[in-house]
Amino acid sequence: MDELIRISLAAEPGESASDFGSRLSQFWTHMLRNRPNDFERVFAEATDFESTPHGLRRHYLVEYEVLPILEAELRAAGFQYDPIDPNDTYSKYEAVAPDWWQIEH
Repeated sequence: MDELIRISLAAEPGESASDFGSRLSQFWTHMLRNRPNDFERVFAEATDFESTPHGLRRHYLVEYEVLPILEAELRAAGFQYDPIDPNDTYSKYEAVAPDWWQIEH
């Protein structure tokens, strides 16, 4: 794992932070239980929701190799996400507090 790719998940229009957070928790629990090897390739979660004119977003840093699986799982769960830019990379050293939580595996 040299570089991480940022993915940005979008809340439903008008969805509260609490409801969006609950959906995210359910999704990541599903990944942990059903695809633990792929879940291990999710490195960090932004500590805060981003508020945009289009609604809330939550950012994650993941290993490039897990993107196809993660995109399929996100679509199956009904999540919308921003287009993924494979050139928008981060190192694990950029994924630090207070902006990121590193996910324990």
